[in-house]
Amino acid sequence: MEQKAQDTFTLGGHEFTSRFILGSGKYSLDLIKAAVEHAGAQIITLAVRRANEGGMANILDYIPEHVTLLPNTSGARNAEEAVRIARLSRELGCGDFVKVEVIHDSKYLLPDNYETVKATEMLAREGFIVMPYMYPDLNAARDMANAGAACIMPLGAPIGSNKGICTKEFIRILIDEMDLPIIIDAGIGKPSQACEAMEMGAAAVMANTAIATAGDIPAMARAFRSAIEAGRTAYVAGMGRVMDKGASASSPLTGFLQD
Repeated sequence: MEQKAQDTFTLGGHEFTSRFILGSGKYSLDLIKAAVEHAGAQIITLAVRRANEGGMANILDYIPEHVTLLPNTSGARNAEEAVRIARLSRELGCGDFVKVEVIHDSKYLLPDNYETVKATEMLAREGFIVMPYMYPDLNAARDMANAGAACIMPLGAPIGSNKGICTKEFIRILIDEMDLPIIIDAGIGKPSQACEAMEMGAAAVMANTAIATAGDIPAMARAFRSAIEAGRTAYVAGMGRVMDKGASASSPLTGFLQD
């Protein structure tokens, strides 16, 4: 029997089998390792500011060695600040991956797509594997791709809101039109919403607040893992048809005993 090829996706030449990216913010350090292990995550975000405050070595003690670190530029208000934070993360030994976050709106915390494009271009030139966080807009996504982005990370809803995929129709456009992996980030609050994201055709899902604020963090991490795997399996299998009008019997309406 022919063995089925493993379902993977690629970022900057690196192959991953897990489609669950885990944020590490809002956790106490003793829960980070448990969350990563139960989530089966191969990528975990790391705020460089938190690394400076808590000590890089201390945080890394709680992150399994096989996990790829994804430093983010949280706190950057423009492209120059994002580039400076990314360079610092590389000097601290976090590698070449970077999630670019450029936010100067303190009320809604919406990303600045224009400054994000600029930061993406500068960092890609320096050899970083750039994963830009953005408001879902096709033109901006294309600019980020042209600037050297390894993927596109559109928000589902405002950061930390747990509201789900409020930008669903715009994300569908990105999935349909972009050749890069689309990783839905921010706002996903339930495993069912993560499953929906994967059923739409997203390459991966990132979650943080939904797990960090759960009553049982390891259990919620497992639930998200299962939901993401189920959604991906359903997408690959091919979703069943949707009928706009009428109905279709699942069993034949002929051949009864009296016929």
